[in-house]
Amino acid sequence: MNYPFFARRQSAVLLLALLGPFAMLRSDAQSALSKQNIQSALDDAYNKFKDLKEGKNADYIKELAQVDPNIFGIALVTTDGTVYTKGDISSMVSIQSVSKVFTMAMNIEVLGPQAIEDKIGVDATGMKFNSIVSIEMNKGKEINPLVNPGAIASTSLMPGRDSAAKWASVVKVESDFAGRPLSLNWPVYVSEAGDNLRNQAIAHLLYAYGRMYFDPVQSTDIYTKQCALNVSAKDLAEMAATLANGGVNPVTKKRCVSPQTTAYTLAVMATAGLYDDSGIWLYNSGLPGKSGVGGGLLAVCPGKFGIAVVSPPLDAAGNSVKAQKVIRYVVEQLNANPYLVQPK
Repeated sequence: MNYPFFARRQSAVLLLALLGPFAMLRSDAQSALSKQNIQSALDDAYNKFKDLKEGKNADYIKELAQVDPNIFGIALVTTDGTVYTKGDISSMVSIQSVSKVFTMAMNIEVLGPQAIEDKIGVDATGMKFNSIVSIEMNKGKEINPLVNPGAIASTSLMPGRDSAAKWASVVKVESDFAGRPLSLNWPVYVSEAGDNLRNQAIAHLLYAYGRMYFDPVQSTDIYTKQCALNVSAKDLAEMAATLANGGVNPVTKKRCVSPQTTAYTLAVMATAGLYDDSGIWLYNSGLPGKSGVGGGLLAVCPGKFGIAVVSPPLDAAGNSVKAQKVIRYVVEQLNANPYLVQPK
């Protein structure tokens, strides 16, 4: 259809008038997340907290007590695949509980969200991450994939007919999210495997209630190995950025899970990602996150970026002290809290 020149011109003017405010909002968001602003925020955060000496390494896993407490690395990966770093991003730590996010995501992807809600549960338990009482109270129901009982059950649900196949599924999904093949930290695995009687008890109790979906001994071993995968701050940031990007790794462009799976995954992270302090974390940062007692912590700003910090000293709840402070600082500097909306 051919419009007269003045009609086309009026249409263009009207379109600009309608879209102008949205273009300005997008421009504001983009300017806050400019390369200069992002790198400056990471640099400032590193300098601000590098000498902080609060917290201590986890010691209930003997090998973790030996990890260098001075490791301190920050990484941020945007949804366009740009990687920003500061500090030590080459040192590896065991992923520990951060791994729970990605086995949960794969199970949601394969089995569907309703199956995870029914077979494991998605409410926060309100108790310690390795609580046995929470299992007894609910007869194995409502145990949550981001605390130990639900995570072991989640591992038991991973694709594969035997232990080797399930382990291969675990390694593949964790590696796909990280953008590279992840390897096992054998000293950490051996240390945990020799002292994981509580997790074995959890698995057997769940089995008694019909809430384990594979052999409890083998499932516990797979879960233990899963927690001992080695990662850097950059690996964790890329994993977080994949969730921020709707399940597609923004660096490798590999589709790990669907956008729908990502939405369900982020919801559980928001409610149960930082152990007993999950509510405090969300209250102060606004970002779904997940921590591990190896010293890693990642957080997801949906549609924008993933950020991660590695620093082994933990607070009483089991979360990296420096990581929490750094991510909160960066979120504030970049105006990235998704709940912070300016009125129109």
